[in-house]
Amino acid sequence: MPTDDRSERVRALLDSVRAEGRTSLTAPEGKIIADAYGIAVPGEELARDVDEAVAYAARFDGPVVLKIVSPDILHKTDAGGVVVGVEGAEDVRAAFHRIVDNARAYAPTARVDGVQVQELLPSGADAREVIVGAVTDPTFGKVVAFGLGGVLVEVLKDVTFRLAPVDVDEASSMLDSIAAAEILRGVRGAEPVDRGALAEQIRRVSQLVTDFPEIAEVDLNPVIATPRGALAADIRVILGDRAPEERPTYTRAEILASMRRLMQPRSVAVIGASNEPGKIGNSVMRNLIDGGFPGEIHPVNPRADDILGRKAYRSVTDVPGEVDVAVFAIPAAFVAKALEDVGRKGIPNAVLIPSGFAETGEQALQDEIVAIGRRHGVRLLGPNIYGYYSTWQDLCATFCTPYDVKGGVALTSQSGGIGMAILGFARTTKTGVSAIVGLGNKSDLDEDDLLTWFGEDPHTQCIAMHLEDLKDGRAFVKAARATVPKKPVVVLKAGRTAAGARAAGSHTGALAGDDAVYDDVLRQAGVIRAPGLNEMLEYARALPVLPTPRGDNLVIITGAGGSGVLLSDAVTDNGLRLMEIPPDLDAAFRAFIPPFGAAGNPVDITGGEPPSTYEATIRLGMEDPRVHALVLGYWHTIVTPPLVFAELTARVIAEFRARGIDKPVVASLAGDVEVEEASQYLFERGVVAYPYTTERPVEVLGAKYRWARAAGLLGGGR
Repeated sequence: MPTDDRSERVRALLDSVRAEGRTSLTAPEGKIIADAYGIAVPGEELARDVDEAVAYAARFDGPVVLKIVSPDILHKTDAGGVVVGVEGAEDVRAAFHRIVDNARAYAPTARVDGVQVQELLPSGADAREVIVGAVTDPTFGKVVAFGLGGVLVEVLKDVTFRLAPVDVDEASSMLDSIAAAEILRGVRGAEPVDRGALAEQIRRVSQLVTDFPEIAEVDLNPVIATPRGALAADIRVILGDRAPEERPTYTRAEILASMRRLMQPRSVAVIGASNEPGKIGNSVMRNLIDGGFPGEIHPVNPRADDILGRKAYRSVTDVPGEVDVAVFAIPAAFVAKALEDVGRKGIPNAVLIPSGFAETGEQALQDEIVAIGRRHGVRLLGPNIYGYYSTWQDLCATFCTPYDVKGGVALTSQSGGIGMAILGFARTTKTGVSAIVGLGNKSDLDEDDLLTWFGEDPHTQCIAMHLEDLKDGRAFVKAARATVPKKPVVVLKAGRTAAGARAAGSHTGALAGDDAVYDDVLRQAGVIRAPGLNEMLEYARALPVLPTPRGDNLVIITGAGGSGVLLSDAVTDNGLRLMEIPPDLDAAFRAFIPPFGAAGNPVDITGGEPPSTYEATIRLGMEDPRVHALVLGYWHTIVTPPLVFAELTARVIAEFRARGIDKPVVASLAGDVEVEEASQYLFERGVVAYPYTTERPVEVLGAKYRWARAAGLLGGGR
């Protein structure tokens, strides 16, 4: 919290507003805050009566704006409390009385403090109305917003968000993140706006809400941006009614220490282990044993002496030695008592498979186990989960089907059904995984804990997460920012269409729908957001296969003109750039293309060409250092059958990789069913290939480019 003079002024003002039982500030009070934080506003005065209004208006050179000042009227325009372009004593008097009368009619009991007389801001071809604001998001806390303002704000909803506070560079990036960014750069002869002044308004608002967490929303709308500055015509400030709930935090070292014992355990206890087939406790035991887990497995069941050939214990406290993980396979009603035993035993992790907690309305029962876990220092995974897989440890601690194909993809899901879809996809596509983890209700352990671990895990090359919400958005962003420079993070956020524009006292609050904030903040963190489940899984499967691009020049080589057009569309849709083929490379391609083919980009070799033409043109693309990525479009012919195309492509790429030349290569295969086998053959050899689609291979390539930029490996940065 700042301690300088400006903070004392703002603190005194906010305390006085609170003392009056108000949550919204009047315009003159907003100006006090604006002046304290250097938020640029036009000249203005508060007129208590009509004579003061006339006198104040005369001080300004030109027309003025008159606005009602009332702590009980938030939306002044709705109340008929704004008159623009008033000039001359007679007009000022008439406007003053009209405004007050309108306010009385709109809200008869409202307190009217007077009328604000404000200097009329610039207008014309070079003036742009924008909105700058901040809102308190339930997931991410303070976020700052920027977009088109004035009457357009609620119509176009062209707004972008960032976590507050932002520095000037981040604020400047917001100016380019709205769809109408070109308007700010100057169109149809208009001069560009003063970007520095506009970015500074954003930065100052973000610092204000960071310094004073009790400020729930800030609205500068409109801000008039011109080539000579940016002035806020109106400032609205709303206070929150309660402080955010504190949640426990853990250091990075603490997270890694507990996660290491969870993901690399030496000893596992199964509470509720059973000899009876069909029981969850039996399935967990069988998966642990049959999966080849090399550590100790201790069944816990007070009514059995032996379970699946292993000594059973009445209580987890009877298990000899240290235990790293306790897997719960007992009804929800018995979890709390058993968790107390886990805590007394000093076990650091509890995997809670049972359902019957918050997801069924039993919030008190979930709160109880959370309190027990915190009291004893036990981290909880779940409840209401399918368990988890840690393949490099041969650990299958779940009641679902086993999976043991080791690889570099870590997958997490909040839903059991999605978890099983992940499992089926991995098996069908032969995707090797380092882990599959269910999160369920996320009573304790959540995505930021897993991100922290997977970011350091040498077996993990890519992380893909299905989530329905985030408990602590800022913790997730912090973990993502630490992970993204090392490996891609893909997120499928469910609930994109949920009602997000909740009732709010400001334009900014109404625009800050949950998904709009998620979208911008996840992008700010460098996360790749997948539009659907299949895309998330395909990104996770493909990104570790593709090498990191070293530049933006992309070349399409296709055997079918129609595929080339569709691939070109996909390139544009995914923010990629087709290379302008230089004359010497164009001539080189033409040497292998029949007269009725087409050079340029796409390079259309036509469908009747033999394998040698595919091979020669792919070699050209790989050899030339100006080409940074290749998109191949294959058309099934008897002249060049699918597997022949796949074999020659894989061989050429392997040759270049052996020479140290490694570029991203993706392929779209159109044809009969043989293209499915050919695509799989290519995928297994480092060429991301898909049958029957021109969009998917380019989407995956686009995701790789987005990660490379976010990781700072390709320029652009976050």
